Amino acid sequence: MLIFALAILISIVMYIYYKVMILRTKDYLVQVYFNSKARFFLGTFLIAFGINQYLAYQFAFVLIISIIFILLGGYQSYHGFKAARHYNKEWKRLNE
Repeated sequence: MLIFALAILISIVMYIYYKVMILRTKDYLVQVYFNSKARFFLGTFLIAFGINQYLAYQFAFVLIISIIFILLGGYQSYHGFKAARHYNKEWKRLNE
């Protein structure tokens, strides 16, 4: 349970960090890259939160809600990771 609590804390801090960094930069490509990184950490937060809640309460209703959180988190993490990788390659290509 401590691992999931630590994962929740780290992922929410990193999500806020990347959202603030979006506001601090002017380059659109870097903003989109930071947004995709933030999306990845939001998904990580949802996955860890869903697992942590199910392990804490273990009711059938909590299982359904946890599965929804895990699926939404998996979707966010997957697409955030793919987008971050794409925009990182584009930034490297343009700034060589």
